Amino acid sequence: MMKKLGLALAILAGMGPVAASAQDMSGVPDVSMFKMMVDANKSSGWVAFREYDGQQWIYFTALVTSRCRLKEIRYSVNSDALDQTFPLADCIPDSPFSIPSDAGPEAIALTLPSQTAKILSVQVVFEDDVETEIMTYRPCEGVGDSSCAKVVN
Repeated sequence: MMKKLGLALAILAGMGPVAASAQDMSGVPDVSMFKMMVDANKSSGWVAFREYDGQQWIYFTALVTSRCRLKEIRYSVNSDALDQTFPLADCIPDSPFSIPSDAGPEAIALTLPSQTAKILSVQVVFEDDVETEIMTYRPCEGVGDSSCAKVVN
């Protein structure tokens, strides 16, 4: 009886039948689809570099769109230490590949002083703890303020 009452109160409070901290991920494709997407994008660039307005922008957009099944994005600037993690915005189960409309630029990009990153090493960890290979990218040469990355390894 108490369980049913608790469930009813949770539904009335707008929490639904799951705990407030849990998300219903039933509408999100299986992790295998995200693994295929991440793998397909590794040669064209998991990241993209851009020199703009006196700063170096490093876009993680290709990976951020897969965040619903990611545990973390590890990276390092000018080394292969993977000593930093890129923050992931919350998943939107009803629109798992979109970036939240209220997310600022920090949800997709890292900004550094101009020409700081000569290389960027990246590794993705999926929700099932499977780790990708480490990919290293460098900025493209001669592209002006366009965004681009080339595979180093």
